[in-house]
Amino acid sequence: MAAVITEDNVYSEAEVNGAPPADGDDQVQLRGPEGNIQGQVEEFLGPHPDYDEEEEERKYYRRKRLGVVKNVVGASCGGMIVYSVYMGLLQMQLILHYDETYREVKYGTLGLEDIDNKMLMGINVTPIVGLLYTPVLIRFLGTKWMMFLASGIYALFVSTNYWERYYTLVPSAVAIGVVIVPLWASLGNYITRMAQQYYEYVNYKDEHVQEQKKPPKGAFHPYIIIFQSVFYIVFHLSFVFAEFPMVLFLNYYLNDYKHTLFKVTQSSGKGVIENLNKTVLHSLPRSLLLIEVESVLMGAAFLAMLIFLVLCGAAYRPTEEIDLRSIGWGNIFQLPFKHLRDYRLRLLCPFFVYSGFEMLFAVQGLILSFGVCSVGMEKLWLLVMVYGLSSSICSGLALTMLRLPRQIILLVGAFVHFVLIITLMCWSPQPREPSYLPYLLVLSALWGLGTALNKTGLSTLLGMLYEDKERLDFVFTIYHWWQAIAIFIVYLWSALPMRAKLGLLLLALIVACLCYVQMERRLAKKIPFRLPRIPRPRHKVKGYRYLEEENSDESDTDLSDVDDDEKDEDERGLVEEDRNTDDDSQGSPGPERKMDILHSELGQGVVLELCISF
Repeated sequence: MAAVITEDNVYSEAEVNGAPPADGDDQVQLRGPEGNIQGQVEEFLGPHPDYDEEEEERKYYRRKRLGVVKNVVGASCGGMIVYSVYMGLLQMQLILHYDETYREVKYGTLGLEDIDNKMLMGINVTPIVGLLYTPVLIRFLGTKWMMFLASGIYALFVSTNYWERYYTLVPSAVAIGVVIVPLWASLGNYITRMAQQYYEYVNYKDEHVQEQKKPPKGAFHPYIIIFQSVFYIVFHLSFVFAEFPMVLFLNYYLNDYKHTLFKVTQSSGKGVIENLNKTVLHSLPRSLLLIEVESVLMGAAFLAMLIFLVLCGAAYRPTEEIDLRSIGWGNIFQLPFKHLRDYRLRLLCPFFVYSGFEMLFAVQGLILSFGVCSVGMEKLWLLVMVYGLSSSICSGLALTMLRLPRQIILLVGAFVHFVLIITLMCWSPQPREPSYLPYLLVLSALWGLGTALNKTGLSTLLGMLYEDKERLDFVFTIYHWWQAIAIFIVYLWSALPMRAKLGLLLLALIVACLCYVQMERRLAKKIPFRLPRIPRPRHKVKGYRYLEEENSDESDTDLSDVDDDEKDEDERGLVEEDRNTDDDSQGSPGPERKMDILHSELGQGVVLELCISF
């Protein structure tokens, strides 16, 4: 038989006759059924000829970016719906309970006025202790589940209005006071975290993103500005939707301004509205209609809960949440106080207080004391809607921080409020004068402009100052805790004359601006600040395979921080980390102790391997 020899074949005549080849085993090509099967397997397991890895990667990160946008819109809509329901129901409830005829006919000697006072006390007083438990709640529940739980508490408050009694309204109001600070701390941290994730998904090809190193300074700023602006554009619409129960239901039962303001003599007297008539309703609404309105509000509250549950994804990876929970309760409790060592946060505290002052003054002082006193309660919805629309639209002005210095937003908003406060100290509208309505609408719109710049500017500023920190729960906890202190102070001064309130508001504004300018000057001089670090988690590992303590937080980012500090002296001079935080809070062992632990673990591993082998 002739030999079958080709360029690609190493078979000889002996091999054709049945002998195995002398060499070249790796190049043997199987023939027959076995060769066909191997070819089919290789074709099945091999890459698809039309598969484009770069295109698939691009599509994957595009889906990730869309998911982040979904999370931001979901959190914004959820917060807007929650506060729309809360403010709309509270406004309707206080107006109905204020009417003397409604109280006597509906509830007799139940004492609704006393219940309302206790309820407002629970809402305004309880948040002042929020600094003590907010970090613990976020540590235990996580950011997303904290938002979901808080929305459930607001839904509970709505449900108690089906049966208005002391033991239903007051506990639910206290529960709302408990979750105000955790809710806002979670929302602020969630929006900032989404901005950080969006940057990573946009720049996924960059080396520092792939290796999880520290990003360039200011890399997150554009996304933080955009996302915070979107959040407040949506959230401030809650003032608009909160007036729907007033417009569609309660406004048909209100007396005109001539009756409700009959005994009112001045708009700048003591309290909110001095000598307001005790009967503001010309007829009582039917109980069935009240139940229908409350049912609609209850459905909206449940919708907000579903939005937080379904649309909002997790802010952190499961390993990051586990790492936070592995930190001791005492360390979590101390972290907000340790953050106050940073002079940036201390100098921003007056602005936090003023932020709470101006928000409540817009409702109680400008809209109620000045607005309702002049045009009557039937125009209350219009004043609040104009204020909400102005705040929502003007929140988009924060996008100018993409091109202008960040100081401009806060200082312009403060200047607008300064001019309005001086104006109100020099001029107050006369009671029962509907002709002042256009002026009051302009004042409401301008105050909404200042509120929008203040709220959006502060949240964006915190995200920009602490962009290097992956968790801003503790920073936003301090921010909203100071706002809760301001709410409590406003609750205490509610009986003061209007000029005294305006004087205190003006003093708080001036102090806030001076402290903020001082903070920016220190940063410009590169004065070092203390940036506390979250303690490293202590994982309880078992088995001889774990020869050293694992730490999922200690990735390449921590290693790159050291290299960056050695290379960039300016950064090292500007940021002075509190390196004793981990050792003091955890009591970490010294080098000798670590070597003893490592040697003991190695000895145990050798013994176990010998046992297994035998």
